Amino acid sequence: MVILGCGYVGGFVYRRATAEGRSVFATSRGLHRSPPDYPEIAYRLFDLARPDTWENLPQGADLLWCFPAAPLDLVQRFGERLLASHGRLVVLGSTSAYDLPNSAGDYPPPWIDETAPLDLTKPRVQGEEYLRKNLGAIVLRIAGIYGPRRSPIDWIKTGRVSPSRKYVNLIHVEDLAAICLAALERGKPGEAYNVSDGTPRTWKEICENVSEQLTSVAPEAGIGQQPGKRISIGKLRESFGPIVRHHDLYAELIRIAAQ
Repeated sequence: MVILGCGYVGGFVYRRATAEGRSVFATSRGLHRSPPDYPEIAYRLFDLARPDTWENLPQGADLLWCFPAAPLDLVQRFGERLLASHGRLVVLGSTSAYDLPNSAGDYPPPWIDETAPLDLTKPRVQGEEYLRKNLGAIVLRIAGIYGPRRSPIDWIKTGRVSPSRKYVNLIHVEDLAAICLAALERGKPGEAYNVSDGTPRTWKEICENVSEQLTSVAPEAGIGQQPGKRISIGKLRESFGPIVRHHDLYAELIRIAAQ
């Protein structure tokens, strides 16, 4: 398999896949040596914007696409090259793909499954849908990713979020890595799957729990005007079983803070 754009998520996928005995290549747009976080990864040069690098990918490999699938014209050109030469294709998308009204009228917000309308004005959504419909890509619409070196506690400390009533959906990066590999193995071509831990929470709830358990965090009060989303992962569970392991967000945040 090849990890296209091996950054934060890709590093966890790489380690899990190699531990399982898989042959894995990783790509980067410009690194000539592996970064300190992943010294064991040997990168191949690949840049969607540079067609001369497309030949660096091995023929017939399964692909995990980890960067935004945009712009559409380049995605289409690359897709035409892949039509006869790729294995299975999994594309990492985002739950921000859903086209939801900007309204705080419904609270709590309704559950969102894979049948909800998409915002096709977004370039990455256009690319994801092209790959899904024309190349049979399996699209993972992923909630907020957290894990080592990427903690919601830091988002609270820096004021990126405040204790509002807005709902947020999260997924631990190790669970996401397992889901990526499961999708490559057992995902249905041309399908999309929502990915989260299955428990939407409000930022108010998270801030209160963090403040109680980690006294160094004292977020200021905030008011959110939007209800956020509640992402349903029923399809994910039905397709891949009980693959999510990190259910206790607050225990995980304490563990991350202690590292």
